[in-house]
Amino acid sequence: MEYEEWRKFYIKILKDFGFSEEEDLKAGILLKNFLESQQRSGCKELEKLIKSKRVNIFGAGIGLERLKEIPEGTNIACDGATTFLMERGIKPEIIVTDLDGKVEDQIEASENGSLVVIHAHGDNISSLKKFLPRFRKVIPTMQAEPVEGVYNFGGFTDGDRAVALACHFGAGEIMLYGFDFKGAIGRYSFTLDIKKKRKKLLWAERIIGYLVNNGEKIRWYDG
Repeated sequence: MEYEEWRKFYIKILKDFGFSEEEDLKAGILLKNFLESQQRSGCKELEKLIKSKRVNIFGAGIGLERLKEIPEGTNIACDGATTFLMERGIKPEIIVTDLDGKVEDQIEASENGSLVVIHAHGDNISSLKKFLPRFRKVIPTMQAEPVEGVYNFGGFTDGDRAVALACHFGAGEIMLYGFDFKGAIGRYSFTLDIKKKRKKLLWAERIIGYLVNNGEKIRWYDG
């Protein structure tokens, strides 16, 4: 999803939540400035893992806890779902996070080679400052208009951002696990504000629905 395409959603999201575009931009610049002097990963690594591959994306919904086996393919963990995979001895190839899950598990995965797509927005500036120095291989993203060296592949929540990422890099097939937009909030969500979480999930559903309607090969696991 190109930025101009994403911005149609972004403007509505800013209004719906009362977010500040200025603060989102400030967070993106902070991420850019920090990573200029750090080890970072390029998009070629993402493309190698995703292009024409089966990509499994793990959200943190209640359905995740019914999953008995982890399928073959490139595994992308959305924030708190990293903990689910790590508990089962599986290191996700890619983590998409804005650092509000169990970050220690994400850091451990990073130390063991996971690519971590860290997202900057106005509400996580303190987390960026606290945790960024502890990650190894980082790909920076932001939700405002991207500054040089920081990407915006589209998407709002960790889940739909991961889906937009997989679409951007040409996944052959995308399978979603633990994407429960209207069910109970799963324990791997690590959220304290249920009302706000449900509101965010409505946007995630809309954005993924938009990608499906544009011909992306996205399926849901319903086991």
